[in-house]
Amino acid sequence: MITSMTGFARCEASGAFGALTCELRSVNHRYLESGFRLPEELRGLESELRQSLAKLLNRGKIDCTVHFRAAAGAASALVVDQAALERVLERVREVSAALQTEHAAVDVLEVLRWPGVIREEPTDTDSLQKTTRELFGATVSELRAARDREGVRLRDLIETRCEQLATLVTQVRARLPEVQARVRSRLHERLKDLPNEVEPERFEQEVVLMLQRLDVAEELDRLTGHIEEARRVMAAKEPAGRRLDFLMQELNREANTLSSKSQDLETTRMTVDMKVCIEQMREQVQNVE
Repeated sequence: MITSMTGFARCEASGAFGALTCELRSVNHRYLESGFRLPEELRGLESELRQSLAKLLNRGKIDCTVHFRAAAGAASALVVDQAALERVLERVREVSAALQTEHAAVDVLEVLRWPGVIREEPTDTDSLQKTTRELFGATVSELRAARDREGVRLRDLIETRCEQLATLVTQVRARLPEVQARVRSRLHERLKDLPNEVEPERFEQEVVLMLQRLDVAEELDRLTGHIEEARRVMAAKEPAGRRLDFLMQELNREANTLSSKSQDLETTRMTVDMKVCIEQMREQVQNVE
């Protein structure tokens, strides 16, 4: 199955708490690596969201950003703790009595700054967290859909290159008889310049040895096999990225061997076209999950 590691998704949600926006950006990576930027109110969800993401995606570098904008009037209320205030004032009266001062100057702001006198009314975050989970799930689904759409494009590109590569393999295979005949003729012409006549049996032995060194039938068979395997992998249901990456290495190795054995200018040109085609496939495969 061809799925791209590149994609982007953005979803929004709102409620009595305010507005939420979730953005996911994905690029290619060797493994699954996720980074989260969450508002302070949602930091506690990071581990849960990270685990949820790992269940849905296999590879890629994922950047998740969640923006939270509180609704007007939804900020936490400041509440005066009456018990704490009474304790502070009692201590003030005790100090005033000790100093024999009836009207001690008391700064109201200083009293309010005393630890515990003012506290924030705890905000009910259940609704906010629930909406965040739902929003994150919807955004991940949107990201997967985007990666699937990109995967279809990648599959078409890779399939086109496979077809081009298979055509080049067929062309090289078709030239083999002509190349072998040319090698035999070239060797025969060189032997004519020798002062002594070479026995026909000896001549045939040399021809066979030379053709064995230049034989590329095995490399062509391997190239064909790797192309067929790449198509099979793309049609399978499991993730194909790592297997395709390995096949690209094998295709490149066979093309290099074919090039090094080539004694024909046209065959050499076609092997160069093979390498270009394989490199184009390899670049596309880097984005496959």
